[in-house]
Amino acid sequence: MTSRGARRLAVVPSFKAAYLIHGDDHGRLAERRARLRTLAESVSGVAGLELFEDDTASPDVVATALDAMTLALGWRFIIVDGAERWKDKDLDALESAVKAIAPETTVAFFAREDNRVRAPQRLHAMVLDAEGKIDAEDAVKPWELPKWVLAQARELGTELEPDAARALIGHVGERQQRLLRELEKLALGAEEGIRLDADAIEELTAPSAERRSWAVADALVAGDASAAVRAYLGLRDQGERVSGLIYWISQRVRTAHDVAAALDAGEPPAQIKRRLRMPSRAADRLIADARRAGSDRLRQATGEIADLELASRGGGRGGAGEDTAALRSILRMAA
Repeated sequence: MTSRGARRLAVVPSFKAAYLIHGDDHGRLAERRARLRTLAESVSGVAGLELFEDDTASPDVVATALDAMTLALGWRFIIVDGAERWKDKDLDALESAVKAIAPETTVAFFAREDNRVRAPQRLHAMVLDAEGKIDAEDAVKPWELPKWVLAQARELGTELEPDAARALIGHVGERQQRLLRELEKLALGAEEGIRLDADAIEELTAPSAERRSWAVADALVAGDASAAVRAYLGLRDQGERVSGLIYWISQRVRTAHDVAAALDAGEPPAQIKRRLRMPSRAADRLIADARRAGSDRLRQATGEIADLELASRGGGRGGAGEDTAALRSILRMAA
């Protein structure tokens, strides 16, 4: 193919004259701004990009920039922050400048909104009159997050069970950017056509040391000393550090003690289960094991955990090595 033919097939991005990106999801707005800046620099170079930060981004200053001539070659990009602080009455000059915007020029307004400040309606109208585009990036309310996670997963080609969406939120947290990154990783790693449930989410999203440490902790709660020792030694053979293992084991054992104490206080298992941020089957198993273990044994186990944490930092009883101290504590906790 000739170079001329190659040029004909080259994909050139298409840009509108004006954009308004606004909303209260400030993390998403920052991502959009960074992406636009990278794209602008790749298309036009640094010379073709002008940035107006919060302290310099008055409507009149931006209007002057739009009216000014530029020596830069190619498409010109103007990125403006702080539009949420503008007032309708201050936009006369900017409105005129946007109406007369030069060819091969794009201005993008970013407005980080909250309950007190909003991008002015006149700016909305100005962008639409320029045949531009308005995008709202609003944070999803906590009660709407499971539905949002399911929809985002579907867009990425991954099907989740409803309990899987709740498990992902419980494990990752409510930040949409973090959830979206985890969904993207799931989409890359999940087998095509598989519908993921909560147990699959726990397996795929938990760090390996955390996930495998749960096996030690669950064996301790269940009173299975042999299984706990085997799991611990297997993790150490793989190079996991004692201090990291203790952290995750202690979290699980203390959760089990809280469950046992709640059962002793007469709280219904279904109510306890709703508080546990783990898949349904794992929660049922933990509640059953905690009931059998009882709050007294699990209280003693949490004390052993504290001693084990001390031993892992060089203290502890009798100067024993950290693995020896850990194995002795595991045997005592599972007894």
